[in-house]
Formats: sequence, C-alpha cells, structure tokens
Amino acid sequence: MIVTKTAKLKIYNRTFTLQPTLDIYSEALECVLGVVRLEHEVIKVLTGNNKLNYIEKCIHRTIKNPEPKYHEFNDKFPKFPSYFRRACIQEALGYLSSHEERYNNWLEEKRLTQKNGKAFRKKMPTFQVTHKSFPTFYKSNMFERNEDGTAEIKVYLDNDWKWIQVKYDSRNLKNRDLKNYQELNPSLVRTWNKFFLNIPFTRNDIKLKSTSTTTQEEKVVGVDLGLTNTAVCSVMDSSGTVIDRLFIKQSREKDLMKTKLNKLAQAQRKTRWTLKPNHWRKINDLQKFISQDTANRIVWFASKHSCTHIVFENLDGMKLPKWEYGAKRLRSKLQHWTKKRIQKDTEQKAHIEWIAIRKVLARNTSKLAFDGSWEVERNPKKDVALFPNGKQYHADLNASYNIWARFFIKEYLKPLSEKRRLLVEAKVPELVNRANCSLSSLIKLVAVI
Repeated sequence: MIVTKTAKLKIYNRTFTLQPTLDIYSEALECVLGVVRLEHEVIKVLTGNNKLNYIEKCIHRTIKNPEPKYHEFNDKFPKFPSYFRRACIQEALGYLSSHEERYNNWLEEKRLTQKNGKAFRKKMPTFQVTHKSFPTFYKSNMFERNEDGTAEIKVYLDNDWKWIQVKYDSRNLKNRDLKNYQELNPSLVRTWNKFFLNIPFTRNDIKLKSTSTTTQEEKVVGVDLGLTNTAVCSVMDSSGTVIDRLFIKQSREKDLMKTKLNKLAQAQRKTRWTLKPNHWRKINDLQKFISQDTANRIVWFASKHSCTHIVFENLDGMKLPKWEYGAKRLRSKLQHWTKKRIQKDTEQKAHIEWIAIRKVLARNTSKLAFDGSWEVERNPKKDVALFPNGKQYHADLNASYNIWARFFIKEYLKPLSEKRRLLVEAKVPELVNRANCSLSSLIKLVAVI
C-alpha cells in the first residue's frame, strides 16, 4: 500500500514575486485545454503516451515539426520549459478524462430518470478551460533543494525563465518522521499572499494488519462520531468482549466554535454581506484542529491496544433536516460537523500505523440497544439511552458497541457457504437485515458458529 505525506515549506525573505510563474502556467494550461477540446475525437482513440505525444506535436514547433497544427502556443509562450509544457498536457488530458466520465454519468442518470417517467432537469456538464492550477517543479531540471534551508528553482522573472534561490522554513521537514520515505517533485502553491513549496514524500511498503476472526486476539475499535461528544471509541475482540473505552469531548474547542459562529452571524447582520473571509478562516482553522486532534487520539487508542481495524459508520448519504420549527439549531450544528474530515484524517494516520479502516451501515446503530432489548429512548440532551428493560446506558457508547459488532458479523459471515449462511440466519433471524444487528446478534452468532 502506498502512503504519502506532504511537507509544506513556507517561502520567505523574498525580494521578488513568484506570481508571474503561476499566471503564465495557468495561461499555458488554458491554451492546451482549448487544443485538447478541439482534438477530442482523435485523442479518444489513442492510448497511453500516444495522447501526450500527439498533443505536443500539435502545439510545439521543432526541427522535425516546423509547422505545428496550432502555432499559437509557441508564439505566446516562447522558451516555455519542456517539463512545464508536458505537465500542462498531462493535466489537460486529466481534465478531459474527468469531463468524459461526468458526461457519461449524466447521460446514464438522464436515461434512468426518463425511463421511470420523470422529468430530468439536471444541467449537462460543460468542459471548463479555466482552472486554478499549480506547477510541479521536476528535480534536477526545475528544482534543487539544499540542506541549509534554501532551494534553487526555475521561475518566470523579467520576461524570461531564470534560476533563483529561495529560502524556506524547514521546520516541517525536521519535525516529521520521513526516514523511510522517498522525496518526490514539489509544487509551487499560493495560499492567500504566501507561497509554499509542497513536497510529497511516499513509501509503498505499508502492509495493513490482517483480520482473523477465529481467534480472540484480533481487536478492533468502534468509533461513534457525534455532536455532544466528538467521538466515543471502544475496543473489543472477536468474541464481543469489551476491553477499553475512550471519550473525546473537546468542550473548550466546541465553545470556541460557538463563539466564532456567533461573531460571524453578528457581522453578517450588520453589513448584510455573507463574505467574511477573516471569520471563515478562523472557523476553518478550528475545524481543522478538531478533526486532526480527534484523528490523533483515535489512532493512538487503536495502536495502544494493537488493533487491526478502526470501524466507522458510513455517513456519506446523511442529509440535513428540513427547515422546520426547532430544527434551525440542529441544522447549524450538522453543517459544521467535521465527520467526513475526521474519517479522512484518521484513515491517513491509521495507514501509517498499518491499521485498516472499515465502514458499516449506520442505520439504527444508535437506535438499537446493544443487549438485544430492541429500540431505546433518549433523554433531551441525547446522551443517555433508556433501554426497554429499564436499564440506562451512555447513548454514544451503546452505538460504538453496535458499530464494531456489525463489522465482526460481516467478517464471520463472509467465509461461510450459502447453505451454511442460511442455516445461521435461521437460528439468528436479525442477521437477515443488517440494520437490525447489534452486539447481542454477534454474541448469538459466535455461539451458533
């Protein structure tokens, strides 16, 4: 498995601007995108590097190709580096491939909608020729990094391409474990008025831990993401024994988030203008901190118990509640809920520790009691669940039990034959519908198998 880390090195002490390099690269990419759109019918029958070679022959003048089909590129961008030219072509071909896929999906969706007798009003995707892109500096030809915190890069300066020396902040390199990683080509990125050299580091020797549900030594972490508690984690083995629990609340960060959102709403009411970049920047930074801190704690908890998997709910299809009385506050909380970002950050950090990520069906994980007594009732704060048999339990912890139970149920049923699986489902009826499975279903399944 390939794992990639990116070191963002801030460039400072500049006596010149790097913006012309980004501008001329974007203009060149726009020119190539126009050519790719015109040559679409020819490109789609070519394969591999033949596409790149064909477009390069159409736009670049050489001794063997003195009259290219589209001479505007050479006239507008003289002395344009060959590595940048080929990078533009590759990126333009990628945009074309993405457009074709979106267009085919649109046609299929249109066909299915009209087949069902419904009106189809979705707009057809268009091929955009203007994109905000950042150039890649190929090592030895466009980029040379020194050990003293400086680098040599080839940029567009004073109407010519020149080698210049820039000084960057090397703390991001020193503070990260990059010993077994291979350094790749960097990109020049602008964020607001600051320029960065983003250098990716990769390694492909990561092997995720395998799961064998036949022994109780295999452990997983079930994670329930919520609004009151950012995450509630619990570790268990394949027999259903709970080993440890972790509650991630982050009360201070959530209070700070509420304060910043109130300041944003107050500023918008005063000016009646929705664009408040300074307020949104602070909110986004706080969301980033919450997601990364939560991911760090989850991965640390899984590594502490030598777990093989971290199991989340599949929240991709979750929708916001409708605008009804009393739902405004809930919608605001859900809009700023960083559930997918936490899952993404956890996946990136977990793979470095050789831990796999899995997702299970989210339906009824919080609604069902883990002891099999069926549906629970929640208190007004939604943090305590009252079971039908009268027992009270932590609602998010109950959900985390059901999450990793569904993972193990799937692992147990996967290797069974069709006949054997039907016999097991006859003895444990709730296994037929995975949305009705809980921890009690796993315990029954282990007893039957």
